[in-house]
Amino acid sequence: MGTRRDVRFVSSGVKLPCADAAQAPAPTLLSAALPFARIGRAIDGVVHHVARSLPRLPVARAETGAGAAAAPIALPRRQKDGGGGGGGEERVLISEVAVRGKDGEPLERPELEAAAAAALRACRPNAALTVREVQEDVHRVVESGLFRSCMPVAVDTRDGIRLVFEVEPNQDFHGLVCEGANMLPSKFLEDAFHDRHGKIINIRHLDQVIKSVNGWYQERGLTGLVSYAEILSGGILRLQVSEAEVNNINIRFLDRRTGEPTVGKTQPETILRHLTTKKGQAYNRAQVKRDVETILTMGIMEDVTIIPQPVGDSNKVDLVMNLVERPSGGFSAGGGISSGITNGPLSGLIGSFAYSHRNVFGRNKKLNLSLERGQIDSIFRLNYTDPWIDGDNKRTSRTIMVQNSRTPGTLIHGGDHPDHGPITIGRVTAGIEYSRPFRPKWSGTLGLIFQHAGARDDKGNPIIRDFYNSQLTASGNAYDDTLLAKLESVYTDSGDCSSTMFVFNIEQGLPILPEWLSFNRVTARLRQGYEIGPARLLLSASGGHVEGNFSPHEAFAIGGTNSVRGYEEGAVGSGRSYAVGSGEVSCRMFGPLEGVVFGDYGSDLSSGPKVPGDPAGARGKPGSGYGYGVGIRVDSPLGPLRLEYAFNDKQARRFHFGVGYRN
Repeated sequence: MGTRRDVRFVSSGVKLPCADAAQAPAPTLLSAALPFARIGRAIDGVVHHVARSLPRLPVARAETGAGAAAAPIALPRRQKDGGGGGGGEERVLISEVAVRGKDGEPLERPELEAAAAAALRACRPNAALTVREVQEDVHRVVESGLFRSCMPVAVDTRDGIRLVFEVEPNQDFHGLVCEGANMLPSKFLEDAFHDRHGKIINIRHLDQVIKSVNGWYQERGLTGLVSYAEILSGGILRLQVSEAEVNNINIRFLDRRTGEPTVGKTQPETILRHLTTKKGQAYNRAQVKRDVETILTMGIMEDVTIIPQPVGDSNKVDLVMNLVERPSGGFSAGGGISSGITNGPLSGLIGSFAYSHRNVFGRNKKLNLSLERGQIDSIFRLNYTDPWIDGDNKRTSRTIMVQNSRTPGTLIHGGDHPDHGPITIGRVTAGIEYSRPFRPKWSGTLGLIFQHAGARDDKGNPIIRDFYNSQLTASGNAYDDTLLAKLESVYTDSGDCSSTMFVFNIEQGLPILPEWLSFNRVTARLRQGYEIGPARLLLSASGGHVEGNFSPHEAFAIGGTNSVRGYEEGAVGSGRSYAVGSGEVSCRMFGPLEGVVFGDYGSDLSSGPKVPGDPAGARGKPGSGYGYGVGIRVDSPLGPLRLEYAFNDKQARRFHFGVGYRN
């Protein structure tokens, strides 16, 4: 048999390009195209060349025997595709279809020949084929992923035209080299190729691996992909991974009215130290999003956006952070309700006036000065907070506070008597606290606080005993002085009310001077929420104990809006120890309105008589009690507004109003 030199289909080579610095440009992350995209363009060239050569095909029969002359023979007329229409493609009758190696010999592996033959659909013996149908079968052989090249060759035999697909299989897989994958775990690729050793490299499998690698980056918010792949000699597969790297982080302040660039008040290093994204790191979109949220939680920015910008032809990106600052500070006024006052329609109302500066020295330091005043209450506070101490890498914050307050003593020493007005507790407090996160979802606070506290009558005069002759101070003096060392640990699962929250607090009185009080106070609070279909179950518990010499007005008060509902504030009892449990089921009614059913129980654990002066026993408080009822809640910017109607075990009923979730 002879090969027709004037009739040949153009080869569609499935060849991954070799690494050639002169021809292969450096892969660029933002505009990378894998070499597999060239396969289709190479195969498309078949149509052009075959269409020019096939219509001029002079088909002759190959004679056998020595000296035989070759004479043209008459073939059946070429058929037109489309029932003889003038625009149809010409068809050529094929008598035989075969699959061979590149050298025309049978393939060493019969399964490869079978795989190529199985990919052919149109090319069958005794079929009249068009160039398009041959091209499509070439596509199918190539897309099987097992062959490096596929070339259809027309051979004239005495039995007719024989169509041979000469294929070149890929090499056997013997190793993998992956470059540039700094974040991709090596085990990811090991698992993808663990069963491929010694087998023919399958381009389709390789394509799936590349897609899975790209998906790994995408799922984690990373900017990375396989930008180049090639098969080296010896069956070594080489993958080039391009990961975007953060180059520079530029801060730009924008005017909050015009949006034009302006000069900001905040120091750039104050912003940069809060970013987890650093120069030289891989660009992570999810991490950048968290950094935006972190800057917003600082409270000094009105709007924050981060825009990545490519740097030339490299895989690096510059991050441009656009910041719109909020007004740094100002005055405010408002009002509220004191839960410690229970008598009189307006006696619980308080007014407030405050000045705050949220960005002192442009370093995110907070200064708050406030004054609250009611008919009995008065509180003056001065707080200076540094949310992140300079030079500290643990995000430690520092708060310095000074406070002068006068609050009702009704929680412990309440009780109506016509000859005696209400008792107030005056406190002057100063201290310093350090807080920092030390584990995910855990934070801790360590502080040192000095307190000068005592009781006063309705005229403002210091007193040491109440109407029931119960002592009001532990030292017997007009005021008790205490230096407290405080340690607090807080666990929060998330910010909503269905999460887990746990708070553990220890306070130790340090008797630096003989007259200073010495005691130890331990408290704990736990809250756990559950979603049950459309309803929500919230369980909470709290408890504490005081050991040592402490002021009576520092005893644990039980009863009220944030304790046992159905009772007035502190009406259940007051003791050295206490335990309160609560359960409530809430369900969304419509809009922001929720309905609530609840039950509370509290006890002083028989510790009321152990409080100096036994104020609870003198007032006949039961020491334990429970309450239950219903309520509604409305979401607001200040938190849920709570209106509840409760009954207690004495069959008394009472309305309660509160803001925020129960403590």
